[in-house]
Amino acid sequence: MPNTQPLTITLPPLRITLTEEQQVNLEWLTQNLPNLLAAAPSKPEVPDNLKQWVAANKLLNQPDADIIQGLINTGIDAETATAEVTKISSHPYFQAGSQYVQLLQKLESQLSINNQLAALSSKFGAIERKSSLSREYFLENYYAKNTPVIITNIMHNWKALQLWTPEYLQEKYGDAAVEIQANRNSDPDYEIKVHNHKKTVLFREYVDMVVNGGPSNDCYMVANNQTLEREEFKPLFNDFEIFPEYLNPDDTKGRVFFWFGPKGTITPLHHDPVNLVLAQVSGRKLIKLICPQQTPLLYNHVGVFSKVDGENPDYDKYPLYRDAKIIEVILEPGEVIFIPVGWWHHVKSLEVSISVSFTNFVFPNYYEWKYPHINWS
Repeated sequence: MPNTQPLTITLPPLRITLTEEQQVNLEWLTQNLPNLLAAAPSKPEVPDNLKQWVAANKLLNQPDADIIQGLINTGIDAETATAEVTKISSHPYFQAGSQYVQLLQKLESQLSINNQLAALSSKFGAIERKSSLSREYFLENYYAKNTPVIITNIMHNWKALQLWTPEYLQEKYGDAAVEIQANRNSDPDYEIKVHNHKKTVLFREYVDMVVNGGPSNDCYMVANNQTLEREEFKPLFNDFEIFPEYLNPDDTKGRVFFWFGPKGTITPLHHDPVNLVLAQVSGRKLIKLICPQQTPLLYNHVGVFSKVDGENPDYDKYPLYRDAKIIEVILEPGEVIFIPVGWWHHVKSLEVSISVSFTNFVFPNYYEWKYPHINWS
């Protein structure tokens, strides 16, 4: 009888052996499977972050060749890149997303058309300055029409215009502990991550920072600090009048805000979820406003904030912003500006500045918003 040896064939995860007696033995290679698989060449894959990038660019109708080249530039081989871009259009998740993008683009086109029509007006790009408007006139011509206006000659009853100097505030309230926003220069998203920048100091220390620190955006007492909610600062209400033509003096809790900071403080480009009036007590503020119809140009990426730096816009990263029509006004002490809900604005203090803002209108001022959000992980 010829001398035969067992015949072994390995097909992971299975080993097949044909014995001398022509019996077949099967052995599962469960223990060695990881090593065997590791030895086999792995198929290159596109990571999830690049898949998201591919989907976003496909939804924006970027050419396939450009998207493929973008993947190749990150180190993905050409075959894998081509396969990834080719298959995404047929994915049901992508198809569902594409339908919603089309709905969004329809809304954006409507906003663009409204903006083109508004540009035909002789008043486009200008904000009126009006003296002491009646309630009815203000409602009909500005509040109901979502149109900003600067109102003059309505702060003459404000004792704050004479009293509120840094020195006066320091003398009267210096021993009170206050919350400020600090170390803002360390974080370009300081307004979004506002809780990371809270700091408690004595008010007299903060006044010294404002007066002696020179121009700076590193510290600011902003609306979020709720200064006027503090019992120690309630006497400040005696120094100003809550404009009864437009505002409800019995509805002040959480709706009246105190702003105090050095020259150079900036509130980055954003819109508010409600209507507001900003009364300038001391110093001047440069305010850049952009109407809501131009929202598609402003790269709104989280909540009410734009990605664009309104002080130094990067047009290479945000090219659509080039087409935004920006209205610039300087708010003088003793003036009040009405900023309607949804209007984008960027604010910079040109001197040491003290302001008070209000949202407690006698008219309806609650709205339902749906915001974009961002994953910081």
